[in-house]
Amino acid sequence: MGTSTRWKGPNGDRWNSAARRLARWREDSRNADQRLEEIAADHLCALHETLRADRSAFGLYDTACAAGERLAGALGSLATEGAESSDALVARLVSEVGGDGGTLADAAVRRGVAAAVRDVRDRHPEMDDAMNGDGAGGGFAWDILCDLYQVFFADTVGEFLRSVVAEHVKLAVPVLIATDPEGRIAGWVAENVVDLVPNPCEASAEVTGHAQAVDTAQSVVGVAQDPPTALPKIAESLVPRAVGKVLGLILEETTGEEGAAA
Repeated sequence: MGTSTRWKGPNGDRWNSAARRLARWREDSRNADQRLEEIAADHLCALHETLRADRSAFGLYDTACAAGERLAGALGSLATEGAESSDALVARLVSEVGGDGGTLADAAVRRGVAAAVRDVRDRHPEMDDAMNGDGAGGGFAWDILCDLYQVFFADTVGEFLRSVVAEHVKLAVPVLIATDPEGRIAGWVAENVVDLVPNPCEASAEVTGHAQAVDTAQSVVGVAQDPPTALPKIAESLVPRAVGKVLGLILEETTGEEGAAA
C-alpha cells in the first residue's frame, strides 16, 4: 500500500459481502440499528478471518503489539506524573505510543489512543480531578490506567475498521456520509472486543495470590506488591494476548496454552 495513492480497502468475499450490506443500509429503514450492528460484526469477522489466514495482513498485528508495549512502558510515569489536561494526555500518548509510521495501522493506533482517553474519561470522571491537580498523588490511579490499557486495544481495532468502512461509504454509498455509519461501527466494535483484553490490574492480583494463574507474568511475581514496577511489566507481558484476542488470533484459552491461530 503506497502513501501516494488512495487505499480502496481490503478485498475478498467476506469484505465484499460486508460492503454490499452497508451499501443497502438506510438509517430510516426498519431495524436500522440492528442491521448496522450486524454489518459491524461482518466487518469484524472479515478482519479476523483475514488475519487468521495471514497474520501480517495490513501490518496491524505487529503495529498493535509495538504500540501496546510502548503504552505499557508509559503506565508507570502516568501513575506518578499524570497529565495537565486531556489534550496534553492525548498529545503525550500519541507521541509516545503512536509512533510516526504512515500506514493505515499506524493511523489507527494514533486514533485509538485519542479514542481511549475519551472513553476512559467517560468511565472515570475522577480523571478530571487528577488532571486539575485535585488528586492526592499527582498521577492517575491504577484502575484508570488498567482501563486505558484495555480500551486502547479495542479502540485501535475499531478505528482500523472505521477507515475501512469510510472507504466503503465514499466508494459505494456517498449518501450515507452524513449518517456517520463508520463512527457507529467503530464504537460497536470497540465495545464488543474490550472485554477480551486482559486487565493488568486483575493479572497483578492473580500473581499476588496465585503465582501460576498468569503464566506470562512469572518474571514479576517478586515485585507484584509494587504496582509502579510490577504493573507496567505485567502489562507488557500481556500485550501478545491482548492483540491476539482483539484480532481474532486467540480463539480460546486453556490452562497453560492459548489457542492462537498459526
